[in-house]
Amino acid sequence: MTSERKKILLRLDPAVHDALARWAGDELRSTNAQIEFLLRRALADAGRLPGSVGRMRKRGRPRKTGAADGPDGPDAQEDAGDTDTTRRETDTEPPKDPPPGGSED
Repeated sequence: MTSERKKILLRLDPAVHDALARWAGDELRSTNAQIEFLLRRALADAGRLPGSVGRMRKRGRPRKTGAADGPDGPDAQEDAGDTDTTRRETDTEPPKDPPPGGSED
């Protein structure tokens, strides 16, 4: 049984938000997921993370092949030792420019 996630309004200094957004992008997470990741880590470090808390999804976009439903499941815990940030070649290619000449068919 899954419980509905809590929605909160969080006011942040714009510079703090920008830093979090950049950090999240570097780790292939949304800003929201990065904030939750950091809060969970802080709670765990302080010994205050409840044992009943669910696991976070792995970082990055889910695979199109359905691999996210593999042995770890869609809610697999973030692996702190996971440093594989390689991207597929198609993800890093810039968009193609239109041919010179001004008209496209």
